[in-house]
Amino acid sequence: MEKDKLISAIESVLFVSGEPIKKVKIANVTDETLEDVELALAELSKKYADCQSGLALLSKGEEVQLVSRAENAEFVEGLVKGELQDSLSNAAMEVVSIIAYRGPISKTEIEAIRGVNCAYTLRNLSLRGLIERNDNPKDSRGYVYAISFDFLKKLGIDNVKNLPEYGILSVDERINSIIEKE
Repeated sequence: MEKDKLISAIESVLFVSGEPIKKVKIANVTDETLEDVELALAELSKKYADCQSGLALLSKGEEVQLVSRAENAEFVEGLVKGELQDSLSNAAMEVVSIIAYRGPISKTEIEAIRGVNCAYTLRNLSLRGLIERNDNPKDSRGYVYAISFDFLKKLGIDNVKNLPEYGILSVDERINSIIEKE
């Protein structure tokens, strides 16, 4: 792939991801070598350092993330605080419900159920302390989401199984009931 096109593709992937993403995963997604991806990331980092963009490329170990520039923190903080003080949106309610009844669940699985990208909503729910992100035991390249203890405390329940209709809506409970019947 042409260098400029690769840089553009990586920038899009980082923007849509909304979370840190491993360089190896970017190489797989773009069907490029890790070396080419690292060169393109270096160019992208230089691009953001040299311009007046509100974005920056953050790199930590083998992961990279597109983030807002540090000098804009007060504006971003104002937006995030406002969102956290608001009640949950319909999208957030859908996502937290999916996680509660189907979790631990990956971002991809949530998006397959909802049919739309949910990176922003997951970040918002995480910032509110309603969900937690853990390494995916089935795929070391990704994460799974589960409800947090704060979620249970806010609802006043001591176990996720005490959610309304949990036995009917939970995949694990339905599978267990089928196995018990056989």
